[in-house]
Parts: sequence; C-alpha cells; structure tokens
Amino acid sequence: MGNSKSSALSKEILDELKLNTKYTETELCNWYQSFLKECPSGRISKEQFESIYAGFFPDADSTAYARHVFRSFDTNADGTLDFKEYIVALHLTSSGKVQRKLEWAFSLYDVDGNGTISKNEVQDIVKSIFNMIPAEDQKTLPDDENTPEKRADKIWNYFGKGENDKIKEGEFIQGVIDNKDILRLMQYDEPQRIKDKLKEKKQ
Repeated sequence: MGNSKSSALSKEILDELKLNTKYTETELCNWYQSFLKECPSGRISKEQFESIYAGFFPDADSTAYARHVFRSFDTNADGTLDFKEYIVALHLTSSGKVQRKLEWAFSLYDVDGNGTISKNEVQDIVKSIFNMIPAEDQKTLPDDENTPEKRADKIWNYFGKGENDKIKEGEFIQGVIDNKDILRLMQYDEPQRIKDKLKEKKQ
C-alpha cells in the first residue's frame, strides 16, 4: 500500500469518494489531514472509533451503538476502518441515498452477519440506541415505546413476524419504505450534530 502514511490522499481513493459521496475534493482532503492527525497509522481501531463517537454524544453512553456501527462499516472485517470506510460511513449515516441507507441499516441490525435479522438482534440494537437517549427525553416517549423491549416489540409487530421468525434484507427494506414509522423507531439519528462537530474540528 505504501501511501497509507502519506499526507496526500491518493487520486484513486479521492475520485472514488467524490463519485460515491456528496463531499467535495477540498472537504475530503481537509478531513484526511485531520484523520491522519487523530490516526497517524491511517486506520481507526474500534476503540478510537468508540471514543470519537462518544465525543458526539457527551451526555449518553454510545459505546454499544458505536460498536455496532463500527462492525457494520468494517467491510473487510479486519478490526479497523481506513479513511475510505470512515468517509463512506459518515456519508451513509448522514446523507446517503435511502436505498443505500437501508442496506446499511440492515447490516447494522444483522448482528451475526448471517443475512437475516432475528427479534433478539432487533432488541440488541434498540437497547444500544436507548443508552444514547437522555433520561429526560426517555420520560416523554409514548407508552408503547418507552423501553427497549416495547420498542423492539413494536418494530417486530410492524413486520408482522412471530417470535422466532426472521427478516430478510429485501423484506426489511420494503417494510421500512412502506412504513416511515419503523425507521423512526429503528434509528437514533443526529447527523447534524455529528457534522457540526466535524466542522469544529476542522477550524
């Protein structure tokens, strides 16, 4: 690879990221510089990712959720994210196309990576999302979704599944497209806060 430590982003990666994300060349080059400052090796470990993520949610425990997000973006399962995986992750979670976003959401919920989602996996992710909702906000949630268990049940019922059924990717994507409420229940999405934090870092 040779150029992983270089301070310039290779043209090949730059072109690919410009094509697949909405970021400009200047933004990508600036981010690459700050990425190298934080991660001189050119790769982010799971622990580094968790600590970067924690900075976005100072009032909550984002560790479990960050771990799931990391897993879903570590496409080659080597336990680290390179700059490309990192930027694709940022793009997808904040502004990606709906279809791609849903494919990503499926991989997030498919905890064991076997191509289907079980009710336990939904509970797993929903619990990690709940850890990030401030206690005050949890008090204002509707009765049928104010605990991780209730919220997971509500999601599962939307898909019309029995206790031991599984959801396949196509079914998952269609279900979410047909019912926007599912998406609201399944995510904890504050991309604007994350983008603002990144802007602060660059200045």
